[in-house]
Amino acid sequence: MSETTGGEVLARTLKAEGVEVVFGIIDGTYFGFYTALKRAGIRLITPRHEASAAHAAAAYARLTGKLGVCMASNGPGVANILPGLVVEEAEGNRVLCITSARRTGAMYPLRTGTYQGFDQSAVIGAFAKWSRAVPSFDRLAELMRAALRACWDGRPGVVHLDVPENLMNGKAATGPAILPPSAYRRVAPQGVDAAQVEAAADILLRAEMPLIHAGSGVLHAKAFDALQAVAELLEAPVTTSWSARGVIREDSPFAIPMTHVKLNSIIRNDADAALILGSRLGETDWWGKPPYWRAPAEQPTVQVDIDDRMIGANKPVTVGINADVGVFLPALRARLEARRGEMSLAARRERMKKYRVLMGRYAASLAKPLATSGSPMHPAHAGTILGRLLPAESPFIADGGNTAVWAMFYHTVRAHGRMLSTFKMGMLGAGMGQALGAAVAAPDVPTVCVIGDGAAGMHPQEIETAVRHKLRIIWVVLCDRQWGMVKINQSFALKPLKMLLRKRLAPDENLWTDLGDIDFARVAQAMGAHAERVASAENLSHAVNRALSVDGPSVIHVDVDPVAHMWAPGLVHFKAMHQEPKGK
Repeated sequence: MSETTGGEVLARTLKAEGVEVVFGIIDGTYFGFYTALKRAGIRLITPRHEASAAHAAAAYARLTGKLGVCMASNGPGVANILPGLVVEEAEGNRVLCITSARRTGAMYPLRTGTYQGFDQSAVIGAFAKWSRAVPSFDRLAELMRAALRACWDGRPGVVHLDVPENLMNGKAATGPAILPPSAYRRVAPQGVDAAQVEAAADILLRAEMPLIHAGSGVLHAKAFDALQAVAELLEAPVTTSWSARGVIREDSPFAIPMTHVKLNSIIRNDADAALILGSRLGETDWWGKPPYWRAPAEQPTVQVDIDDRMIGANKPVTVGINADVGVFLPALRARLEARRGEMSLAARRERMKKYRVLMGRYAASLAKPLATSGSPMHPAHAGTILGRLLPAESPFIADGGNTAVWAMFYHTVRAHGRMLSTFKMGMLGAGMGQALGAAVAAPDVPTVCVIGDGAAGMHPQEIETAVRHKLRIIWVVLCDRQWGMVKINQSFALKPLKMLLRKRLAPDENLWTDLGDIDFARVAQAMGAHAERVASAENLSHAVNRALSVDGPSVIHVDVDPVAHMWAPGLVHFKAMHQEPKGK
């Protein structure tokens, strides 16, 4: 083989893995890599900040089921990408991050005083799923394969490979053979034991009212149809983790969206059996504990997870199954169909009728603000208008504190896996980068990101990235000129009685919660995007329709009522979530 750079080895291995796009900012320290990407026909999307590259790669992976790849250059580039990687590891998205490092003579161990040098592998390894530094050219291909094996093994997360610049750009007389993925990693999903499927079926068939709780494992397995089929066979309600919204269409008769927080708790206490699919049952699932869930002794539980460490971690299980839910669900469906005659459905149907009535009542209470037509706009209108005007398949991103809450409570997910946020970390500003990755993943429909002015102010420069790459994104920026979620909590801490009576404090009574006005429409126009500023529901509808006809990015600045925006739905539950449940 002719002379080969380390970057060429990396690019050709990614090509063999089917990678079509990489997100990152170019730098001389990995010239050999990004030039090889171009030769391999791999598209490079270059944001304005490395953290956005991590968020874009994760959104791309989440929507496509493929590997999301991002890159960062040594020193400051790696420092910039760290917050993005921390978030995407927590969110459980399949991201491979390739970084350059200073030359092998200065790194590992780090030579004192090295310019742009720090222990990148150790820092990322402290939180990532896997992190290694390449010590020599002859081990580059081996460690790249190990990184890819880690990407596809178990729960998705962040995998990191650190490559010194002299290996990335340096040439070897002969390069290693590029192997197909089947030569070094599992390419078929993790199987399931038939006896365990039968045991799970036994529990679900005996139950009077079983519950299905689905997490992101269903999304990563793309097991949407199989989940729907099992729910229909069992006639069982399906709740989800916040991050798994959309694994079942929320207009399904069996879907109980997380926005119905009280009803979720009712159902989880009514259920005399639970099927947990690809969910860690973390804090936003109330740890699976009373009083939000029925006591474990009264609720036989089947938990299926690709990561064996998650089984029984927070809620005791009756049957624990270490398998891909995409393999388990079709197998369970087959057993349930074969034993359909054993099911008693009358009680389940009566319960589901009761739940639909409760859902209708809550939906009616949520709809009350939609009768308002004033200016500045009530924030409830944003999610509703976008849901009405955008295609169901459009990726829908919610970013910000109260803005994300308003967006999620007033949006119904009508297509599988199309809602994005940072559900576990609540990372402000991530939506700017997520929108880039979502638009690359779903180019045939517009991507929409509803974002607060505080969050949008963190990475507004990515509007230019969308312009440059001709990405069809609509950013809807809800502007209340305050840190709203902080402000309402602070206000209650300072003067609770006045807040209950007046709904707000006087301007001089809050501490550092107000922001100045940024005209995001003018900012976007300066970057070359289509942009408008509106302050009413009617004008927002017109602006969205105009944005839908734009072949590129749009930004709609929406002035919203700052008092109404503070009082987002469900905040009392969010606060209660931070208290330890009573059960053990």
